[in-house]
Amino acid sequence: MSKKKLVFSGVQPTGNLHLGNYLGALKNFVSLQNEMECIYCVVDLHAITTFQKPDELQNNVLETVASFLATGLDPNKSIIFNQSSVSGHTELAWILNCVSRIGWLNRMTQFKDKAGSDKEKASVGLYIYPNLMAADILLYKATHVPVGADQKQHLELSRDIAQKFNNDFNCKDFFPIPEPLIPKNVSRVMSLRDGTKKMSKSEESDFSRINLKDSADEIIKKIKKAKSDSEPIPENLKNLEKKPEALNLLNIYSEVTKKSLETVLNEVSGKEYSFLKTKLSEILIGEIEPIGKEIKKLLNNKDHLKQILKKGREKANNIAEENLKNIREKVGLL
Repeated sequence: MSKKKLVFSGVQPTGNLHLGNYLGALKNFVSLQNEMECIYCVVDLHAITTFQKPDELQNNVLETVASFLATGLDPNKSIIFNQSSVSGHTELAWILNCVSRIGWLNRMTQFKDKAGSDKEKASVGLYIYPNLMAADILLYKATHVPVGADQKQHLELSRDIAQKFNNDFNCKDFFPIPEPLIPKNVSRVMSLRDGTKKMSKSEESDFSRINLKDSADEIIKKIKKAKSDSEPIPENLKNLEKKPEALNLLNIYSEVTKKSLETVLNEVSGKEYSFLKTKLSEILIGEIEPIGKEIKKLLNNKDHLKQILKKGREKANNIAEENLKNIREKVGLL
């Protein structure tokens, strides 16, 4: 594979992917595969930083692959595989554990968020997983990484580790310094129940999110019950800032229709939220329902999904082993 422009990104297999994953990541993945060489990884090793039931984890890996395919990823254009099937990820992670600094990891805000108030009970894996993320990227010498706001700090760490490795082992430019790919004008998709929180698989209420496998009836019910208020839709963005749930609904409509927020606001301002919710349900059904049907269809043939992972593993492993050979030499490992 060419080393000029190479994209790497990973998705955790932790259950149903939702509208936020689709608009924030998967649609962008599909666009990128037509512009650059891309490696998309189901990061099952990251998932086990918190306990996963083994059977559920395996099913979630296959469901994530099905979601990749259903949203338009092409295994003939992109390498698709699961992280644990390529042992180079863990080998390089250990080498980078010895390059990375504790002070760098102590600055990672996501660990503090995920570990909660009792950090002593968090797994060591959760603490050092940013080093594994760096290994995921650097193992393939990726030049570009699609990231959201919550992963930007981890990519900055990957850049620091790459630079320190190059300096420590006197091999300037051995690891490319990966650049973030932040899609323009992509709004964060927030919870349908609380417009100040990101849409999440972990939120208790299923009515907080639109899952990619939701039926038309489920989408209608969830949008109908989405939090709003009794006042008409405001006429300007400034007034919307005080109404995060309303702003979220309009942002989703804007993203799916590819219309600017201002254009959408001109169409619906002064109307009741029921009008917006009806229109939003219609466009979401058109966009999401076919994906959900395709995911369910693909999950009926798990052997096909496993075969895609196998072929992807072989391609990924070829690149990983070639790079690891050079990495071992740089470090002095026989």
